[in-house]
Order: sequence, then C-alpha cells, then structure tokens
Amino acid sequence: MPYCSGSAPALLAGVSVIALTVAGAASRAVAEDVALDPITIVATKPVQRASPVPARVSTTARQQRVVQPPPASAAPVSAPAAPAVSDPMPGSEALAGVSTVRQQQINQLMPTRPADLLYGMPGVYVQERPDDPGTAINIRGLQDFGRVNVVIDGARQNFQRSGHNANGIFYLEPQLLSSIDVIRGPVANIYGSGAIGGVASFRTKDVEDVLKAGERWGVLTNPMGSSNFGGVGSAFAAARLTPAAEVFAGGTYRAQESYKDGNGDIVPNTGYNVQTGMVKGTFRPAYGHQVKLGYIDYDSTYRTGQPFPPGTPPPLASIYDTGTRNEIATARWTYARPDDGLLDFDANVYSVKTATDQTKIAGTGDRASGFIGDRRNFTVDTTGFDVNNTTRFDFGPLQHALNVGGDSFHDVVSTTGFGTVFTPSGERTVSGSFIQLKTNFANAFETIAAARYDQYSLSGGGVGTQGNRVSPKVTVGLTTIPGFTPYFIYAEGYRAPAVTETLVAGIHPAPPQFTFLPNPGLKPEVGKNKEFGLNLRYDNVLRPGDAYRAKVNIYRNDLDNYIELKFLGPFQGAGGQRCRNFVVFFCEQYQNIPKAKIEGIEFETNYDAGDWFGGVAGSHIVGRDITNGLPLATIPPDQVTTTLGARFLDRRLTVSVRWQAVAAKDPNDIPPGPEAPAGAKQGPPWAYFPTEAFNLVHLYLGYQINPDALASFSVENLLNEQYSRYLDVYPNPQHGLNSTPLPFFSPGITIKGALTVRFTDQMLFGG
Repeated sequence: MPYCSGSAPALLAGVSVIALTVAGAASRAVAEDVALDPITIVATKPVQRASPVPARVSTTARQQRVVQPPPASAAPVSAPAAPAVSDPMPGSEALAGVSTVRQQQINQLMPTRPADLLYGMPGVYVQERPDDPGTAINIRGLQDFGRVNVVIDGARQNFQRSGHNANGIFYLEPQLLSSIDVIRGPVANIYGSGAIGGVASFRTKDVEDVLKAGERWGVLTNPMGSSNFGGVGSAFAAARLTPAAEVFAGGTYRAQESYKDGNGDIVPNTGYNVQTGMVKGTFRPAYGHQVKLGYIDYDSTYRTGQPFPPGTPPPLASIYDTGTRNEIATARWTYARPDDGLLDFDANVYSVKTATDQTKIAGTGDRASGFIGDRRNFTVDTTGFDVNNTTRFDFGPLQHALNVGGDSFHDVVSTTGFGTVFTPSGERTVSGSFIQLKTNFANAFETIAAARYDQYSLSGGGVGTQGNRVSPKVTVGLTTIPGFTPYFIYAEGYRAPAVTETLVAGIHPAPPQFTFLPNPGLKPEVGKNKEFGLNLRYDNVLRPGDAYRAKVNIYRNDLDNYIELKFLGPFQGAGGQRCRNFVVFFCEQYQNIPKAKIEGIEFETNYDAGDWFGGVAGSHIVGRDITNGLPLATIPPDQVTTTLGARFLDRRLTVSVRWQAVAAKDPNDIPPGPEAPAGAKQGPPWAYFPTEAFNLVHLYLGYQINPDALASFSVENLLNEQYSRYLDVYPNPQHGLNSTPLPFFSPGITIKGALTVRFTDQMLFGG
C-alpha cells in the first residue's frame, strides 16, 4: 500500500531511531527498574509489592486509590514526587500491547476531541463524523457494538444509534481527562465481556491532579483558543478537608465553530457547544479503606447532517438540531494495605445514561428520516458493577498473585419518534466471572494463566436469545537479559450480539428502498488471539538519567462467527427471516461470517534524555473475511508517527514536532457496499470511501513560566494538507446502486494557544 511522498523517509527515520537506540542499549546499558504505576488493565495487580511502601497515588484508569498510613491528627498530606526524567512509556512493562497517555502528553497534544489524545498510537484508529462530537475507537481493525470496551472512570460506555456513522460512540470532553490506558487485543479479563478488540480506559481529573504535597486546597484553570475551532475553558477545585476526606469539583465550556479544511472551505455543521460538570468525593474511613464517589455530566448541542455541494441534485440528506447528554455516576470501594497479602479488594458500581434528542429542520421527508419538525430520541441506560480481589503469596522461589472477580452490566435501549426501527428498543444483560494467576520467578520468568466465564441474555420485540462460554488466556514472558523481555500470548474473547444487530427491522427510504431484517439466530463472536511481543526497557543508555522504552507486537486474531451487515437477494436470509421486499427486491441483515482473521504488526519506541526526546510508532493491519474472500471494512490504513523534541532554559521550554504519515486506503482493500450487486467482490459502491495518503505535521511549544503556570502554543496540520480520514464519510446525494459515499474533509492549518494556571493555599498564604 503506497505512502505519499515523504512517508518513506518518516519510516526510515523511525527504523533508524530503533536501530541506534537498541544498539546503544545492548552495548552500554544495564537495566535499572524505575518506579512505575502498575498497568492493572493487563496484569490486574502486581505479583508483589515491596514492604514497607510509601503512600502512593495510583494514576491508572483502573485503580484510583491511595494506600494511606494509619490516621494521625497531625499527619501531613502527602503526594508522590515527580521524577527528574519521566518514564517515556509507562506501559512498557506490561506483557501485552499497551499504550498510555499521561498529563504531560495531554498538555502537548492540546486536544479538541478525544481522538486527538490517541494521535499516533499504534494499532489504534478512530471514526468520527465531524458534525457529531461523538467518537468511535477502532483497535486492530475492530470497532462497533462493544468490540472495543470504552470505560470512563470504570463505567462502560455502550451508547449506539444506527445511521451513517459508527455503531458505537462515546461522548467525552478531553479537558476533563488526566490519563488514558489502551490495551490492544482480547486480554483484559478484568474489564468484562465483549472486548475482542481491546480496551480504552479514560481517567478523569481528581484531587491529586490539582494539589501537591502539603497543599490543602487549590484551583486549576486552563483556557484555550484556536484559529479554526473557537475556544474552551475549564476550572477545577480540590480540597483536602482532613487526612480522611477530599472533595473535587469542576467543569468545562467549549464553543466550537465550524472549521475550515485544507482548501479554506468551511465544512458545514462542524461546530458545537459542550458544557460539562464533575464532582468527586474521596473518604478513608479506616486504614487501607477508600470510598470514592463521582458524577460527570456532559451536555452538548449541535447540528448534524451535511448539505450536499452545489451542482448536485436536490438535497436528500436530513439535517437535525441535536442535543446529547451523557451522565455517569460511579461509586468505588477499595481496600489495600502493604502488610495484608490476603486481601487487595476493589469493588465498583456505576450508572451511565446517554440520550440523544433530534428535531428535523431540513431535507426531504419520509417515515424513516422524518418530516420537518419531527422529533426522535435514542437513549441507552447502562447499570453495572465489577468486583475483584488479589491474594499474594510465595511458594518456594515463586511469587504469586491470584485474582478472582466478577462483573455484570444491563443495557436498556429505548427509542421514540420517526426512524427508530433502525435502532430498536430492547434489553441486554451480560455478566461473567474470572480467575487469574500471575506467577513470577526472580523477575526472570513470568506467567499469567486465566479463564473467564461469560453469559448473556437479550430480549425485545417478542424475541429473546442467550448464550455462554469459557474463554482462556495464557501469557509467558522471559527476561534472561536485563531489559529484554520477549513474551507470547494466547487469549480468547467473547462478544454477545447487540440489541440492534439482533432486532433491527424496517424499511430504508429511497433511493434505494430496501428492508432491514432482524436475526434472532445470531451467534456470539469469538476472537482467538495469538501474539508475540517484545519489551525493551533500558536506563542510562547514552547518558546518566536517560530512559529508553520500546514495544513490538506481532499478532493474529482468528474470529469465529464475526457479525457483519450483509446484502441479501430475493428470499435469502437467516434466523427464520427471508427477504420479501417486492419494491426493490433486496434486503440487509446482520449475519455471522463463520471465519475471519485480522493480523498485523505494531511498534512503539521512545527515548528521553531530559534535554531532548524522540520516538516513533507505527502499525500495519490486514483483515479478511475468509469465508467469502473479501476484505473487512473497518481495517485502517498503515500509519507511522515520528516525534522529536528538545527542552531548553533549564527544561522550562519544550519544543517538539510530530510527523504522521498515513497510507492510502486502496479500493481493492475495501469490500463492496451493501448496495452493490449480489456476488460483487469489489466496488463501487464501496462500504466506505477510498482515501488518499496524507502527511500531517504538528508543532508544539510549551513554556513553564513557573511550577504552577504553563503557556502552550501549537500549529496543527502545518502544511495545510487537504485530506480525509478513512471511515469518516457521509452519503452521496445519489445514494443508489451506482453511488459511493463522499469524504468528510478534515481541518486545515490550525493554531492553538492555552494557559494552564494553578492556585493553591500554599501559594497565596504560605506554608
């Protein structure tokens, strides 16, 4: 798949960085472990912990806890000190494909949408409609209907509505965030059922993101303006009321304008307003115990739908005034003490309600897309819990961590108004339990053996279905050479069909007119992932205090009963349904593909010497419907991202450049669309619009005015390239058998500026 001009040098530069740093590491370095936050989404919890340990704030998205010393009336409030050189890749110890984003990286990315925070992450892609602030995450070519489990502060995001968009999106303001953990592949047992693609876990800001050691209260503000988007501002306040009680509250407001593409043309309806509010309370009733309560309210208003370009036939596309609200309530109880190896307990309950209201304001009318003034609503209510405990013990020279847990969630999908047959109402309950044993021998040999039992039940429209399965996982890692850890993973994942996939039924409006058929006979998907990985971790490579991290993964995910929307001819169908549409005489139905596979390679490497830093990441993915000899639709194009930066003025000034080269999406790698003639092996029409290769260059400059004030400046798409990302499409005005979708063009050159300022009691009144 060819890259555009300049992409090959980017790849060459990246490979050169890897070769040089590995050579230097092999010849000069002796591995020395540095203090890292445990990547609990992979290993659940560490095998062992040193004793005694200092009080520590965990920044992982899974465990948001503080292990506190015994209460004392005069005990000072403490927080961990920042290292002189931060670990450039905190996920590099994990025996799995893991990438992380921390606050320092968030500051440099200056995000407008959550997708910006995943920029350059290997094996990770996004699908967005720029006229809708929702985001869908694609991991290793898998997305939609829960194949990627997105969690915010431990709460699953299961919202979905059918249309010319991704079938599974979440809504989140990036200024609320403090960190992100992404795990690729079906290996995160603790995160529940369905994640055959992977997990994206987002942690929002909390007290430790505002207050340092010894501070009792403070405020964090961050206004940001943009030449191509408008502005956003946030303010968060935190207070340590006592050593056993903390409170946190804040919010954001974003007023985004419709942006200009690389040709300088305004892309209609890409502006929106978002306001959010968040409150948290943390309480420690006894030594080792912590209770955390949280609530997030996201509220956005926007206009979705695209008027077609001049010169096209009369506009058929509907345009809607839209409002979306996402409410997340969580309660977590944790218990952990350094002197207690029997209990390390974590229990979480949550409730998520995502609702979209739409009123049609333009476009031709019919019963499916509505008439001017008609209203519709899509609501998904998710309630759930997860609980697990880790017991640590030694047996001879072996250290063990035994983790046992369970989880469950219940989705209620309710829709009202016109066109809701495409997102049918119904209910689904998914639950499971797991056991995992992690064993370590002298930090040289590590194994993870696990099994997960899943079950589900689904009902709606007088139809019900259910199923269950046991999924195993085995991981083996070997570190005979310090800093050099190869490992192997075999992991299976199980995804139950969604309500829409099973129950969708109704007439699609012309042109063309066809029928959606339900399929109560859908079988769950099973992913069987085989993976070889390599972790490299070296310190003091080229100079004292530097850090080099790298991760390479080669994988193959064999998919049984993969669910895809299929084109049907006369009297075809599954699950007791047959196509009897006598108007156009064809239908669409979600069906199981008996055999599919996705395989690829991904790498990520970073080096930080303090005064300068660099890194390169990339991925190549291929996916095939083996049964029918077709490519899979949601496989992203190849991409390579190179980063190079330096720090000046006693490391108070940071300058960096990021270069992302994305390959073209060739038409031969896209399956024919559901409107293609029966038996077609390629388009047009395609399932998605083919895209050309493109290069993106981003510049960043950040100046640490003082320890509590950061001024940031960036230029995105410096070359003002006109480009469109694969999967970001809207329907062609012809929208018929010989049509193809049109691309959404992405933003052109964009200049951003921000000022992050922190105020605390220590700053204002002294110690």
